[in-house]
Amino acid sequence: MSAHETFALGDVELRSGQVLKDAKLAYKTWGSLNAAGDNAVLIPTYYTGTHASNEAYFGPGRAIDPDRHFVVSIDLFGNGLSSSPSNAAPPQDGPRFPGTAFHDNVACQHRLLTERLGVERLALVTGWSMGGCQAFQWGAQFPDFVDAILPFCGSARTSPHNIVFLEGVKAALQADRSWNGGDYRTQPVAGLGAFGRVYAGWAYSQTWYREGLYRELGHETLEDLLADWEADHVDNWDANDLLHKLWTWRKGDISANEAYGGDLVRALGAIRARAIVMPASTDLYFTPGDNALEVAHMPNAELRVFETVWGHCVASGRTVPAFHAFLDEAIRELLG
Repeated sequence: MSAHETFALGDVELRSGQVLKDAKLAYKTWGSLNAAGDNAVLIPTYYTGTHASNEAYFGPGRAIDPDRHFVVSIDLFGNGLSSSPSNAAPPQDGPRFPGTAFHDNVACQHRLLTERLGVERLALVTGWSMGGCQAFQWGAQFPDFVDAILPFCGSARTSPHNIVFLEGVKAALQADRSWNGGDYRTQPVAGLGAFGRVYAGWAYSQTWYREGLYRELGHETLEDLLADWEADHVDNWDANDLLHKLWTWRKGDISANEAYGGDLVRALGAIRARAIVMPASTDLYFTPGDNALEVAHMPNAELRVFETVWGHCVASGRTVPAFHAFLDEAIRELLG
């Protein structure tokens, strides 16, 4: 894990009315902020991502380049680096950690950017998956602070079908006999493994599996792929952290606040930032159809679908170079 910094928020009142005590955000920056404070690009993290994994989306010579931009990546609450069930002190440890919405994350990110980093305006907010959901949230929550957004493989409101998927992996994890309501003595290994195996079925498209493209990831058989997903979740993640972020994802809705009163159309219409919304054609979580409904109500937005058989994971790491070329082209347009 690359070195990062921590911003102490103190006690934070959440949208739910609960208070997250002694809250902290982990983050990392690349490049330098200009004198006007307006060359900042924010890349929030995704479900199993950290600030380090977001390095796949920028670099020298790319559309987001630390030689020109002040790149900031902020870790989601619940990812084990920012305040999370796994690192919180009692009485908010483990399953007692309060739920944090995208709204809460973005409000605290705004504090970090303005109070610690001196950012006056964001040139762009972009991100994959839950990072994309936060890009939508930024556009609606701070419409006068953001010039452009580019959510890829994300949504402004989590769809019913997406929620069904999330409930399925949650049930697989909690079926472990050692789960104990989240007060486990040791990590629920069987549940974490089942969680990973179920998740794998949704991460790529049916065509991807039919064509055996898992071999391009170094797996000879389907079982090799499933074993890899199982091991990743068992070896690298705390169960309560995973379920906390799952709660955040499930509750995703840019209109679920006092400003918009649950009116999604109104919230979308309030996003003044220039926007390119970029779904993958075969994404099973964040579908082009859902994004098309959202873009129709955004005043300065374009839907730009990337055709692929890689499903949601087309944006994972640097596996599909053509996707990154497509992404960079759109980012250059927004930053140009």
